[in-house]
Amino acid sequence: MDFLEKLFNIKNKVVVITGGSGVLGGQMAEGFLNAGAKVILIGRNEEKLNKKVKELNRTKEELIAIKCDVLLEEDIIRAKEEIISKFDRIDVLVNAAGGNMPGATVNLNETVFDLKFEEFKKVVDLNFYGTVLPTFIFGKTMAENKAGSIINISSMAAQRAITRVVGYSAAKSAIENFTRWMAVELATKYGDKIRVNAIAPGFFITEQNKSLLLNNDGSITERGKSIINMTPFKRFGYPEEVVGAVLWLASDASKFVTGTVIPIDGGFSIFSGV
Repeated sequence: MDFLEKLFNIKNKVVVITGGSGVLGGQMAEGFLNAGAKVILIGRNEEKLNKKVKELNRTKEELIAIKCDVLLEEDIIRAKEEIISKFDRIDVLVNAAGGNMPGATVNLNETVFDLKFEEFKKVVDLNFYGTVLPTFIFGKTMAENKAGSIINISSMAAQRAITRVVGYSAAKSAIENFTRWMAVELATKYGDKIRVNAIAPGFFITEQNKSLLLNNDGSITERGKSIINMTPFKRFGYPEEVVGAVLWLASDASKFVTGTVIPIDGGFSIFSGV
């Protein structure tokens, strides 16, 4: 193995991906599997998990799925125990569970004051606390081993004021702060081999945002057109385009990188529109 291969090597790393049955989570899982990692998909919908496992078509030594609600502490502890029993350790945690919810979206004929607080709270709980709880429970195992990489998922909604998705935006902003805080906490108390970073995807077509970006006939909505106009690449992202950054953050190629939030957005976050 030459120097570059060793630097980027993640073969046999044990990778836990919450939200692993989703579009981006599933794509990251495929990327890790192709790189030789052992992958555990976490999700609360057993049917979707099984479908994703079937699609990825790997042996049980390479890929398993565990039904688990990232908002239930007892579920995560049970999942952690199952993973440790089978693989003995956790090397990488990708907190990909999340997404917006229709009830927490300000409709075109509404204002923010029309939102029900319960719906706002649901989307904050899923995105923020659904990242905090797995980080505390799976991350403790990494801390005990004094090694590991935690990768959170932020969003352009944390970096720019994206209309209509106030709860989602607030949760993703909290994730960015939590990423920096945990990076400092873990490094100062457990050493330089445990790192916490985040990626901030731009606009990708997922189950949660499809109705906001695409019409029923597949054409782009007015909101989608506005996004593309503000994106120098003039298109939405492809799910596989998040994989390279995630693999880099999981490998020793980024071993002096912690507390960062990396945009994967086709230039959306830097473009003024002029």
